[in-house]
Amino acid sequence: MATEDDVRRAALALPGVVERSSWGRPAWFAATLMARIWDDGVLTVKTEEREALAGTDPATYFWTPHHDRSPQLVLVRLERIGLQELGELLDESHRLAGGRRR
Repeated sequence: MATEDDVRRAALALPGVVERSSWGRPAWFAATLMARIWDDGVLTVKTEEREALAGTDPATYFWTPHHDRSPQLVLVRLERIGLQELGELLDESHRLAGGRRR
C-alpha cells in the first residue's frame, strides 16, 4: 500500500522534480505537471497505458468524465498499489511530463 508520503519521496527523488500546490492539492512537476493528489488516497499520473490499466484493474485505475479530454491521465487508488508499482508509474509520468533523465 502506497501513501501520499511515499508519492512525495519517490517523486522528489526524480531529477528536476519540484512540489507545489495545484488546485489546493500537493502536485509534482517536471517540465510540466507529472502527478497530483486528486482526492484523499487518489493520485493522478500520466501514462501511455490508461486504457490497459483501467481495463485490467478498474478497482485500482480509473478516470472521471473530467479526465476524458486528457487521455494520458489516470487516477490511481494508492491503497491498492505497492511501492514498486508506484515508482514505475512515477517514472513513466516523469518521462511524459518532460522530466530530465538521470
